[in-house]
Amino acid sequence: MTWLGSLFGLWTSPVGNTKPSAEPNGVNSITDGFPAPGLRETQRLVTSHDTRGKGYFQTTDHGDHHRVMGEKQAVANILYSTRENPVDLNGDQDIDFAKRNEPGLHIVNGTVVRMIDFGPGLESPMHRAMSIDYGIVIEGEFELTLDSGESRIMKRGDVSVQRATAHKWRNVTGGGTEPGRMLYILLDCKELVVNGQKVEGFLGDLEKEYEGRTA
Repeated sequence: MTWLGSLFGLWTSPVGNTKPSAEPNGVNSITDGFPAPGLRETQRLVTSHDTRGKGYFQTTDHGDHHRVMGEKQAVANILYSTRENPVDLNGDQDIDFAKRNEPGLHIVNGTVVRMIDFGPGLESPMHRAMSIDYGIVIEGEFELTLDSGESRIMKRGDVSVQRATAHKWRNVTGGGTEPGRMLYILLDCKELVVNGQKVEGFLGDLEKEYEGRTA
C-alpha cells in the first residue's frame, strides 16, 4: 500500500470533522477533506492594495486547491504558488495564477506553499525534489529520515532546510496515533553537482501522482 495511492484526487467534501481515526497508518482518517480530523481549520489571508495605495485583506479563505491523498491518509492544501521568483505583483497576476493553477511538486523558477495534514502513523516514500524546501512542523511530531539512514525527530515549530536531499517523512505524533500537520515552502534550485555527478530528482511511487498538474 502506498501512502499516496490516489494523491491529488478531487476534494469536494465539507470540512470540519474533528474525530481522529484509530486506523493504523492513517487509513481512512481523512473523511471530509481539509482539515484532517483532529486538526483545526486554518485561514489563508491574501493582501492587496486599494486605490489609495493602502493595504487591505483581499481574500480570507482556506486556499484554492485541496487534494486527498492515498487511501484517505492525508490531505494537501496548496496555499499559494507563483510561476516566477522574484514575483510580479502588478495587476494581481500572481493571484490569478495561484487560483487557476494547481502545481506539481514544485514549479521551475517559481514557488509553492503546501500544507499537508498527515493521518496517524503515516510514512511517505523516499523521494528527492530538485528544489530547496523549508519544512515547518505546525502540529504534532515528525521523523525526518535521509537516504543515508540518518534521522531526526522534529517537533512543533522546528524547521528543516531540504537542499535537494533524498528523504522521507513519518508522522509520529502521539506515538503514531494522532494526526499531524506540516507546512512546506518549495523554491526552485539550479542544477546540483556532487562529487562530479549531476544529482537527479526522483519521486518513486509519487511520480504518477503529479502527472497532469497545470504548473
